[in-house]
Amino acid sequence: MYEKAFSLDIIAPEKVVFRGEATSLTAPGVEGMFQVLYNHAPLLAQLGIGRITVKAVDGKDSEFAVSGGFVEVRNNHVAVLVDTIEAAQEIDVARANAAKDRAVQRLHNRSKDIDVERAQAAFYRAMNRIRVAGRGA
Repeated sequence: MYEKAFSLDIIAPEKVVFRGEATSLTAPGVEGMFQVLYNHAPLLAQLGIGRITVKAVDGKDSEFAVSGGFVEVRNNHVAVLVDTIEAAQEIDVARANAAKDRAVQRLHNRSKDIDVERAQAAFYRAMNRIRVAGRGA
């Protein structure tokens, strides 16, 4: 296991979610999952909908559901700027299931005024929240 730490900041528009030392960050890039470890090459990546996993220096994993943003890696400092983020244990699964059901309903009963891309994105975000809550709880 790789134990050297790097500085990590995870920032949402309304709050700082994580600020400290980590030994690993796994994130959902728009082109696929990627992992950052100590001495990672410089990187700027766009995030998609998915799960972020942080392994802190104490060995504890923290999992979050995200719906987009950016990651910058430079000189053993990682900055994650997210559109939305929820810790696994804070996800309201009933609310996520209701959002999923609304999205499915919109997609099945398509009318001219339905924005299909928006309904699909809502479905993917809800499913991600449900998956992260199930594994992270």
